[in-house]
Amino acid sequence: MDQTNVLALDFGDKRIGVAIANSEVRIASPLVTLSNDENLWSLLAKLIANNRIGMVVVGLPRGLDGQTTAQTQKAEAFMRELKQRIAVPVEAQDEAATSVKAEEELKARGKPYDKSAIDALAATYILEDFLQVQGSL
Repeated sequence: MDQTNVLALDFGDKRIGVAIANSEVRIASPLVTLSNDENLWSLLAKLIANNRIGMVVVGLPRGLDGQTTAQTQKAEAFMRELKQRIAVPVEAQDEAATSVKAEEELKARGKPYDKSAIDALAATYILEDFLQVQGSL
C-alpha cells in the first residue's frame, strides 16, 4: 500500500468501533463508533473514501478456548458482506479481550466514558495487533 490508511472495525450487534492508522506511521487511534443500523454501509463507504483507506481489518471474536461462537459467525457474515460492498482488501484479526482491555484502560484514566468509547478503543487494539503481526504492509 502506498501512502494509504488502514481501518479497523470492532464489530458488534449494536455498534461498530472504528480505528485508523497510516500504513507508514503505523500508529492506531480511535476514529468513531458507528451504529450497526441501516446507515452503516453508506457511512463506512464515506469513511473509506474520505480517509484513503487501502485495507479494512475486522476483529474476529472467539470463545475463551479459541472456538467459534455465535458472535464469530456474525462477524464472519459481516466480513463477507463487507467484501462484496467495498473495493479494498478485508482481513480478519483475532480480537481476544480487546473490549476488556479497552474498558480497563478507560477506567484507569478516571474520566467518564461510554460503550462507544470502549468500542472505538477496542478497534484501536485490533488494529495495533494486526499491524504488529503483519510487520509491514
